[in-house]
Amino acid sequence: MNISAGFLRFTTPRFSRSLATATHIPRSSTSSLRHDWTRQEIQKIYDSPLLDLVFRASNIHRQNHDPSKIQLCTLMNIKTGGCSEDCSYCSQSSRYSTPTTASRLLDIEPVIEAARKAKENGSTRFCMGAAWRDLAGRKRGFERILQMVREVRGMGMEVCTTLGMLSPEQAKQLKEAGLTAYNHNLDTSREFYPQVITTRSYDERLETISAVRDAGISVCSGGILGLGESDGDRIGLIQEVANMPEHPESFPVNALVPIPGTPLEGNERVAHHILLRTIATARVVLPGTIIRLAAGRNTLSESEQAMCFMAGANAVFTGEQMLTTPCSPWDEDKAMMGRWGLEGMQSFEQASVARKEGAALGQTRTASELKAELS
Repeated sequence: MNISAGFLRFTTPRFSRSLATATHIPRSSTSSLRHDWTRQEIQKIYDSPLLDLVFRASNIHRQNHDPSKIQLCTLMNIKTGGCSEDCSYCSQSSRYSTPTTASRLLDIEPVIEAARKAKENGSTRFCMGAAWRDLAGRKRGFERILQMVREVRGMGMEVCTTLGMLSPEQAKQLKEAGLTAYNHNLDTSREFYPQVITTRSYDERLETISAVRDAGISVCSGGILGLGESDGDRIGLIQEVANMPEHPESFPVNALVPIPGTPLEGNERVAHHILLRTIATARVVLPGTIIRLAAGRNTLSESEQAMCFMAGANAVFTGEQMLTTPCSPWDEDKAMMGRWGLEGMQSFEQASVARKEGAALGQTRTASELKAELS
């Protein structure tokens, strides 16, 4: 409190900028994270008055994260279409007649060039997706992807892939190549899941997530809103990931983008209040997890996005394209973040990611520093 010109002036303490470094340790201990949530407990959080819920989530967010930081991620489709799965929201399924044209796995160089462009524009995580059910019979393609991972990781970026189901050995190979995170969404609750996908079971998804986690790779797993699910299904999804042995490093929240030719082409856009309520509930239950505002963000107004950030979202996809849906361009996102006083995270800034990188992170930095000295 300051006294100036006869007035009392209260000074609000600022968030310590030192907490935004790669060595940031959250103020709440990871030992306090719960893995025994009941649906009734999560339902009570989800059903609370929306503004009260956002306020609660915002406080928890600030206890565990620097609220001025947003992780900027760029996603590239490295193998489009021709997938044998029947995911009812996806235009890449070979079972549906959609605008998406199937293509072969890309060569390494265009992928590395795209990663360079993403890094130049401020992205610190580069994600690569291939429309496959799994990697069975794709030995040469997998070797090419492993090389992509090595080269992007060598640029000092976090690297994420989504390649369908993985075996423990494949997960181990990805880890050895330098993979930071693996995306494998659960999409929705166990109960509603059969209404969306029939060619891959819920337990098969969980098995891939276990293989990734056991290999020491960070897990990225979330869901899609607007599939026709109920509030109970959104709560069930959050409970499923919250009660994993480790909370996922990141929890993507996607808003369905209905694509002509898919079974869900006629679904309505998910209401913003549902998106906001889901993000806020996830923040309360998953306090240390990065919550990624993913597909469908380009349909939100700037103020709607700001409310999502207030409720605990702290990562976005930015750039030219998602896998098959539009993305908000880098320049627009930079301008928006500037207006709201937000800035991008550095690579490996999240404490849980840095822990899993361990010695490899130090070796990469040492190599980068040596290269800088020699140049």
